[in-house]
Amino acid sequence: MNVELSALHSIYLVFIVLIIGFMIKRLDTTLISILGIFIISIVATENLTSSISGIFNSFIFAITELLPTILIISIIVAMSRVMTKTGINETMVAPFTRIIKNPTLAYWTIGILMMIISWFFWPSPAVALLGAVLLPVAIRAGLPALGVAMAMNLFGHGIALSSDFVIQGAPKLTADAAGIPVGDVVAASIPLVITMGIVTTVIAFIMLKRDMKKGNLALVGTHSRQIEQEKVENLLSISQRKFFAFLIPVAFLVDVAAMAAFDLQGGDATALVGGTAVFILLLLCMSAHKKKGLEESTNYLIQGFQFGFKVFGPVIPIAAFFYLGDAGFNTILGDYLPETSHGIVNDLGVALASVVPLTKEIAVITLTGVGAITGLDGSGFSGISLVGSIGNLFGTAIGEGTATLTALGQIAAIWIGGGTLIPWALIPAAAICNVSPFELARRNLVPVIIGLLVTTIVAVFLI
Repeated sequence: MNVELSALHSIYLVFIVLIIGFMIKRLDTTLISILGIFIISIVATENLTSSISGIFNSFIFAITELLPTILIISIIVAMSRVMTKTGINETMVAPFTRIIKNPTLAYWTIGILMMIISWFFWPSPAVALLGAVLLPVAIRAGLPALGVAMAMNLFGHGIALSSDFVIQGAPKLTADAAGIPVGDVVAASIPLVITMGIVTTVIAFIMLKRDMKKGNLALVGTHSRQIEQEKVENLLSISQRKFFAFLIPVAFLVDVAAMAAFDLQGGDATALVGGTAVFILLLLCMSAHKKKGLEESTNYLIQGFQFGFKVFGPVIPIAAFFYLGDAGFNTILGDYLPETSHGIVNDLGVALASVVPLTKEIAVITLTGVGAITGLDGSGFSGISLVGSIGNLFGTAIGEGTATLTALGQIAAIWIGGGTLIPWALIPAAAICNVSPFELARRNLVPVIIGLLVTTIVAVFLI
C-alpha cells in the first residue's frame, strides 16, 4: 500500500486547506482554485503554455462532469417557471398544506420522503421529484428555503446515499475492495447509518430552529430572485389548472414506476425525470400561450439555462481544482503523476493509513479521515474502493472489524463528497430551493462534523 508522494501531492494538500479556509471565512474560492490549478499544472508539466491551457481544459472537464446536473436543474427550473406563471403550482400544493402545518412537520416530512425515494432511485431524481412540489408548501408552513434544502440534502445525499441499502452500489464497491460479502458491509453499516443520520439531522434542525427564532434566515431563497418574482397570469382556466395539477404528479409517479420496472438508477433515472419535465414544459406552453407556445417554450428553456449556469458559475472553478485530485488529472494534464499513483486524493489517503499505529481506536479514526479525504473530490464514490482496501488492511491487522471499518469509511466518504459538504455536489438541492450551495455547505458543516465524530466513537464499540 506504499505510495510515492511528490511535490504535486503537497501542493494539492496546501490548496485544499486554503480552499476550506476560504469557505469557512465566506470568501470567494474562484481565484484560489484557479491559482491552485495553475501551480499544479506548471509543477507537473514544467511548461507555461501547457499550464495556462490546463486551466481551460480543467474547466472543460468540470463542465462535462457537471453537465447532467446542470441540465436537469435547468429543465426543472424552466418547467417550474411556467407552472408558477400559470398558477398550477398553487393548485398542486394545496392538498399538502393540510398535512404540513408548521416548520417542524415540513422539515421531517420532506426529509423522510426524500430518504425513502432516494433509497430506491438515488438522490438526484428524488430532488427533482420532490423539490418543485414541496418547496412552496414548506415555505407556506414557515420553513425557510434553506431548511428545505438541508432536509433534502441531509436525508437524501447523506443518509440514503451513504447507506445505499436498496441499490447497494456503494456497499458493493467497498465490499469488493475489502474482499468480504456485500451483505456484511450493509449489516455493519446499519447502526452507523442510524447514528450518523439521527445526530446530523437533529443537530441541523436544532440549529435551524435557533436561527429561525433569531430571524437570521430569509423565508424564500434569494440566490436568484427571478423565479420568486414571477407573477401568476390568467393563462389557464381553473379547470385546466386542476387538470394539470393532477396530470403532472401522475406523470412523475409513472416515472417512479418505470424506474422500478426497468431498473433505472442514477443518471438513467435522472434522464427520465428530465425528459418528462421537457414534455410537461412543452404541453403547458402550448396550452397556456396558444399561438405563442413555440417561442415561449424556447424562452422558458433559455431562462432555465440562464439560471442553471448562473448557479454553477462559481462552482466550476473549484470543481475543476478538485477533479485534478482524481481521474481528471490525466485527462486534463497527462501522465505526470508517479507510476505507482492512484490519483492525488487516493495517494494522500493511503499515506495517512500507512503512518498510524494499528489499534482499533486509531483504525476507526483513520478510516474516517481517509474516507473524508477521498470525498473531497466531490463524487463520494471515487475513493470508496480505497476505503474498502484500507478497511481490510486494518481489520486484518487488528484481527476483527473489517466490515465495520469499511462501512465507516464509506459513510465518511459519501457524507463529505456525495453531497452534504462539497458545494458542487450538493447543487441539486441548493438550486431547486434557490439558495447558495456555499451557504448550504456552511450550514451542513457543524452537524456533519459532529455526526462523524459521534459515529466514529460508536464504531470503536462495535469492533
